[in-house]
Amino acid sequence: MDWKLVCAQLEGLMEAGSWYITGLANASALLWESLEDINWAGFYLVRKNELALGPFQGKPACARIGYGKGVCGTAWAEGRTILVQDVHAFPGHIACDSASNAEIVIPLRDKAGTVRGVLDIDSPTLGRFTEEDRLGLEGFARILEDAMKGWEP
Repeated sequence: MDWKLVCAQLEGLMEAGSWYITGLANASALLWESLEDINWAGFYLVRKNELALGPFQGKPACARIGYGKGVCGTAWAEGRTILVQDVHAFPGHIACDSASNAEIVIPLRDKAGTVRGVLDIDSPTLGRFTEEDRLGLEGFARILEDAMKGWEP
């Protein structure tokens, strides 16, 4: 995977003054088109003390996830990327799609450092995500965070 190219494409999609939902929708579409062997790519956004489903590509998903629940809620609570090679071995995993076997979740922070959402990617293949993917997706998330600083809610 050429993460430099994907991140350059993301930077080209981010427009100053755009609505943040537009940016996240384009970001999820870019991941969907760029990554192989995934079955979901999208965002959950913090809303009223839970994660609410945001823009995504893939099958319908869980509408809400509690703080500290599942991989997404845990990444939010712990404020760190969580890469899970086998979701069935993750305590409290939430199975929105029974075909998912691996998952990576990256927190998204505002300029004050508060987690405002997460980037979530699922794969039907056990062990799908690598350390290179983690680093690439964290770089992808930093571009989104920088772009979102100018976006209006």
